[in-house]
Amino acid sequence: MLEIKKKEKESTQSLFRRFQKAVLESGILIRARKIQFKERRISKEKKKRAALYREEKRKEYEKLKKLGKIE
Repeated sequence: MLEIKKKEKESTQSLFRRFQKAVLESGILIRARKIQFKERRISKEKKKRAALYREEKRKEYEKLKKLGKIE
């Protein structure tokens, strides 16, 4: 836990700057962002289905290209 106390005759702006610096140095924000934006692992089955879908679409595109329907 991070605790910052106001010193005597310290302005709120300097207190806030000290607090921001302490938070950056502690690495709290970096850990929070890693947790917030963590990507889920995709299952093998889902990866396989996506690969098969891409392959099917690629073949369909090539077929239409050969027929001249797509430039």
